[in-house]
Amino acid sequence: MSAGLGPGGTGQIVAFPGKTAASPVGFDREELTRILDLYGRMVAGGQWRDYAMDFDRHAATFSAFRRAAERPNARIEKRPTLRNKQGMYTLFGEHDQVLKRGSELSNVLAPMERRLVKVVED
Repeated sequence: MSAGLGPGGTGQIVAFPGKTAASPVGFDREELTRILDLYGRMVAGGQWRDYAMDFDRHAATFSAFRRAAERPNARIEKRPTLRNKQGMYTLFGEHDQVLKRGSELSNVLAPMERRLVKVVED
């Protein structure tokens, strides 16, 4: 934004032409707590060892890795633009297959929760 003098010497704010920067999508505290709780239990179960988060203006992504040099074992994506269509949360598997979509994070994380129960039972 640029401030200039308008008619009569009053200050006037004029926006520069061009694109306005959209703020990145992120996880709120409750979502992140839920995701990191699952991550901690998967680490304790020996399934995951590392994670990464990526935030851009379209989506927030949490990726969990078995080893840092691999593809993510699971990826949780939040895309608010899909809120009214198929749900803003998506759980992707190791080979980028969609495992679950929905508007409730707890329902989308359910397949990973079930996997964790299987690991504990073994």
